[in-house]
Amino acid sequence: MSGLWVVVPAYQEVRRIGATLEALAAQRDRDFTLVVVDNASTDGTAELARDFARCAPFPVHVLDEPAKGVGCAVDTGFRYAIANGATLLARTDADCLPHPGWTAAARDALLRGAGLACGRIDARRDEHGPLGRAAFRSLVRVAALFGRVRPAHRRRHGYLSPYRMHAGNNMAITASLYEAVGGMPRRPSPTDRLFLNQVRRHTTAVVHARGMVVENSTRRLRAYGLVGTARWYLDKGPGRHGEDPR
Repeated sequence: MSGLWVVVPAYQEVRRIGATLEALAAQRDRDFTLVVVDNASTDGTAELARDFARCAPFPVHVLDEPAKGVGCAVDTGFRYAIANGATLLARTDADCLPHPGWTAAARDALLRGAGLACGRIDARRDEHGPLGRAAFRSLVRVAALFGRVRPAHRRRHGYLSPYRMHAGNNMAITASLYEAVGGMPRRPSPTDRLFLNQVRRHTTAVVHARGMVVENSTRRLRAYGLVGTARWYLDKGPGRHGEDPR
């Protein structure tokens, strides 16, 4: 069995997870095991994943995580994978579309010595045209720049590596590093920045893998708006919105 396991947390994603599973089945490197962690959905998400498992081109495990929060679902999935032999871990989300070379690029980055590999995120093509995707890429660049210049992210606070934009829906990490940093914070979103900073306190081996490309849904941005999304990213809460715009 391959040492690479892919974890997909999912909550109320029956409308979108099918496309995510198809994108994983279309990977050029399919020598991995998939774990779908259903976070107490009531819409048939877990049943759809189990149906996919019957004909998937790789082993599929479907877990149930009743504790609320994407952090809980991700941590449960990663720890399950490690307990079953995973040495390399990758994650995307149930509303995302990894490009065909995603798993190959994730594996390659980790085998070349990365502890944590982050990739490029783009807006889903079925949600946006060229102009919308270009605008989204610009927003990502602005967010990445803000993360680098934010005083709280500077190395004087004990970080070993510079801040690098990290999207939880497009990441890969070694199992040993995941355990060393204590795992994903078991809480609702946002968790990505907290987890990245845990990693930055332990290693300099944080890289950007150009071949790791994922198209993600922009529904949080559309639901919250720019200001609301910024508040959410800074862990100021979702304002008048619910925790989850799905």
